[in-house]
Amino acid sequence: MKTLRATLKRSILGANARRTASEWARSLFAIVLAGLLAGGPLSPVFAQTPAQNPPSNPAPAATTAPDGTSITPVSSLGLGTHNYTHPPRSFPNILKPYEPIHIDQPMLTNSPRLDQLVRDGKLELGLQDAVELALENSMDIAVQRYNPWMADAGILFANSGTPGGFGTPGATIAASSAAINPFALTITSFDPIIQSSASVASISTPINNPFISGAGSTNLTAVLSHSTQFNNSYSQTFETGTNFSVAWNNTRSSSTAGANFLNPAVTSNFSVSFTQPLLNGFGLAMGTRNIRIAKNNRKIADWAFTAQAITTITNTITAYWELVYARENVKVNQQAVTVAQKLFEDNKKQLEIGSLAPLDVTRSESEVATDTQNLIFAQTTQLQDEQNLKNFISKDPLAANIINVQIIPTDLPKQPAAIEAASFEDALKEAFAKRPELQEEALNLLNAEIDVKANRNALLPTLSIGGFYESQGLAGNSTILGAPTTISTGIPIVDGTGAPVLVNGAPIFESTTTAPVTGTSQQGFTTAQSQIFHNQFPEYAGQLTLTLPLRNRAAQAEYARALLSQRQLQTTERQLRNAALLDVRNSFIALTQDRAQVAAAVKARELQQQTFDAEEKKYQLGASTVYTVIQTQRDLTLAQGNEIRALANLEEAKAGYERAVGRTLEVNHVTIADGKSGEVDRETLIPGTLHGKVVGTDELFKSLSDGGKR
Repeated sequence: MKTLRATLKRSILGANARRTASEWARSLFAIVLAGLLAGGPLSPVFAQTPAQNPPSNPAPAATTAPDGTSITPVSSLGLGTHNYTHPPRSFPNILKPYEPIHIDQPMLTNSPRLDQLVRDGKLELGLQDAVELALENSMDIAVQRYNPWMADAGILFANSGTPGGFGTPGATIAASSAAINPFALTITSFDPIIQSSASVASISTPINNPFISGAGSTNLTAVLSHSTQFNNSYSQTFETGTNFSVAWNNTRSSSTAGANFLNPAVTSNFSVSFTQPLLNGFGLAMGTRNIRIAKNNRKIADWAFTAQAITTITNTITAYWELVYARENVKVNQQAVTVAQKLFEDNKKQLEIGSLAPLDVTRSESEVATDTQNLIFAQTTQLQDEQNLKNFISKDPLAANIINVQIIPTDLPKQPAAIEAASFEDALKEAFAKRPELQEEALNLLNAEIDVKANRNALLPTLSIGGFYESQGLAGNSTILGAPTTISTGIPIVDGTGAPVLVNGAPIFESTTTAPVTGTSQQGFTTAQSQIFHNQFPEYAGQLTLTLPLRNRAAQAEYARALLSQRQLQTTERQLRNAALLDVRNSFIALTQDRAQVAAAVKARELQQQTFDAEEKKYQLGASTVYTVIQTQRDLTLAQGNEIRALANLEEAKAGYERAVGRTLEVNHVTIADGKSGEVDRETLIPGTLHGKVVGTDELFKSLSDGGKR
């Protein structure tokens, strides 16, 4: 484009004294137009054709704020911060398992990186910065991040052995529906259950027959008894289906009834029992079915999070390029308004001197109004696109430090290098291996297979073997008797008629033997425990129990439902594969079309540039009109806008293709750990630094040998 000075010189040399007033006005407007065109340089992206095969996205360098200071990493909750698959440790604090797990409040403020990038009310933002800010601040990711944590809690729940499970977004099976060992009376819990009870009772029992009740006295109206119990038990079910229980029970009782040999008495017993299913519920696979399902659901939650990260990144990239185009479109429309306004002013002057019809002035005024309307539309679109991008890169777009911030994109669209796979089959292979929804469905099929096998086992009868052992002890206080003596009771012995029997003329009497009480034998708790552990009173028992549910309709229905669900998931998996195939094909076609659109737009812009240059030369030679020059300039700006639109479309098509084949994260230099932790770490190549911190060589090489793990 010619400079202002050269244009002025040609305009002055081409004028002469014989020109009319209209010609002088024409020359004056040409000078103004030349100054406008020379003083309004176009965007660099319009000045040259983009490279056909530029290098792929380079790895992001460490981000710095506009003032040169380093950007500190964002502080937020990450999956590495908590591991909900393990309960609180019960050692050394045995009360920890009975306290609630602490969950931090959600981080609902913008990350420090965003605040540090804002300077003087402007946010100069590159594409990679936008992606990283989206990972740190996207509310969609912040919400999705809780699902893997809840899946962790689901694993913890399954490890307890409790039937049922937690639902996970994307997982069709929360837990197995199989009714394993349904007739068992034991509580299925992989967590040991310890029960301890102590009771004291004092009872006064009225009696009707003191001799039968053991009171042994005619004037006793009640039996007073007192008992103290202390019982303990332990039970646990193991993943093999084995239920094991141990009980230790102790009772001390005393009574005013005289029939008890030991009063007070201590009764103790120690018992061990187990049951093992042999058909329904047999085997480690049945005991761990819900644990394996919960672990697969945790992987599904990871893939669902990956899908959300890919969606967020793709949407952020699209929003970024839409804002780039919107800003360039505003510039194009501003130039159109300026040119139309200049034409209107020139036409008014020509109307004043009588060299132009009033209709032409009205036409040019209408053109100004139309271009002004287009400019307003372009400006409002820019505001909408800017707000849309703000929503992606900030948690709180209404924060005082960002609500009025203007985003200045620093990257311009370019024609990327060929990223397509070598063949459509290779692209499909990559998509089938990387697309999150296909990986989720594969894990759902694994869960369905687990559930089908469990329900097949649940069809079997219940056959269990059990064993029981008990050792008892009994001790208490008993009286010590002396030598027995025989004495008369004073009751005569009578014959059948009731007359006393006489011996030597004297009646004879009934006799009884009595022994004097010389002391009390005191034996209690220790004696009873000694009897238990010396196995003085053992009991052994074995049991084989078979339960046959006739017709077995409930188990048959559950198995049919599980198998139908598996068949449905197999069909859904094929449906998703077909959808992925179509998505890959369409995204490849869109990418191909947009490449052709860019090539056509570049050629059209070059042609319009040449046309404008030629028309300007013709005008300088007096062979063209101002209106024609303005029209060609307007066509040029339109062609430039079409070029930037085509390039933006190509960048968005590239992002769409990368999403279709599942390579969005790796292309944008993002690992899933970044999104899970809410923090984007940057590896620097500066010796002596690691994760933005100065470290010694030992730490640096140790980190490298550990694979860069912190």
